Amino acid sequence: MTQRELFLHHIAQTSPSPLGLEITRAEGTLLFDANGNECLDLIGGISVANVGHRHPKVVEAIQKQLDAYLHIMVYGEFIQTPQVQYAKLLTDHLPASLNSVYFTNSGAEAAEGAMKLAKRFTNRTQVIAFNNSYHGSTQGALSIIGSEYWRNAFRPLLPGILHYDYNSFEAVNAISEEVACVILETVQGEAGIIAPKREWIKSLRDKCTEAGALLILDEVQTAFGRTGKLWAFEHFDVIPDILLLGKALGGGMPLGAFISDRKLMGALTEDPVLGHITTFGGHPVCCAAGMAAMQILLDEGMMDNIKDKQELFKSLLVHKKIISVRSFGLWLAVEFDSFETNKKIIDNAIANGALTDWFLFSPNCLRISPPLTISEQQVEKASAILLRAMDGI
Repeated sequence: MTQRELFLHHIAQTSPSPLGLEITRAEGTLLFDANGNECLDLIGGISVANVGHRHPKVVEAIQKQLDAYLHIMVYGEFIQTPQVQYAKLLTDHLPASLNSVYFTNSGAEAAEGAMKLAKRFTNRTQVIAFNNSYHGSTQGALSIIGSEYWRNAFRPLLPGILHYDYNSFEAVNAISEEVACVILETVQGEAGIIAPKREWIKSLRDKCTEAGALLILDEVQTAFGRTGKLWAFEHFDVIPDILLLGKALGGGMPLGAFISDRKLMGALTEDPVLGHITTFGGHPVCCAAGMAAMQILLDEGMMDNIKDKQELFKSLLVHKKIISVRSFGLWLAVEFDSFETNKKIIDNAIANGALTDWFLFSPNCLRISPPLTISEQQVEKASAILLRAMDGI
């Protein structure tokens, strides 16, 4: 059997027609398939490879940790240097109230842990979430994502979830003393790059404070320079009570985290003890890789020219088939008239050397979220491929 046949036969499929690309090597912003063909990566593993694939310093950090130890004990029991050092680096670059890190395996588990923390700390049960939001695929995270299409097949889900439109003041008015938390993406990703109105997100923050509800910001996709700042909430002058991280957090390795104040996080240590536990969350190799990636981001000035690359993409992506281009940093949604049009363009682009895809809640929009290391020449090349792909339908 071929590799493709083995893939289809033995790997659980998540869609009826997977891309089935056989990538054998990745370096920087480039992917290489089994035939040696080169492809520009315009999605970065869905905002994971922010510092590029296999950055030498990340690889070095992984190799160094491999020589020390791999898994030794359930997270939280032993002092493991990679966890401690990475938590210190993260909190050194966060507001003072975000000083305690709980490492998880993924962004979805971070969302689960944050909801548990909010319920435990407030002794409340209601959660406010938003339509067209995405927070993960586990049952708790699925309960708060903003699409009935994905939720309905798996009901019953968590009770007490209230969904409102993003940027709606109806959501602000709904925050009461029965609400444990309000959870939202700082910038909505799978909705096709929808930014909050500054007045609205500040009103959410103020109302949460007034009502004693916790504000949870999901920055699983927006963090680590994607929007041009280290954290997207810096654009809006708000500070969450709990911050969710994932994807780029691990530098290409699986890692998530929810971060809060020690006073809040302490609610998970008693009544019951071990209020949230994980075997592999904060795996030492993942923490070593993630810390190296974050240090690279800080040291090499990768966020300095995000705006320039954003504007270059926007200036080049002009075509009669494009309805609009929404962007926030090096994160763009190119809108077409339908999913069918978008899918043809995506397929044409892949065939001609540029990997892209679509958004879950905005399937007529093409995703651009490349490694932040993409050069201006590569932006120009990628844009040319996309424009030719549009011409080809």
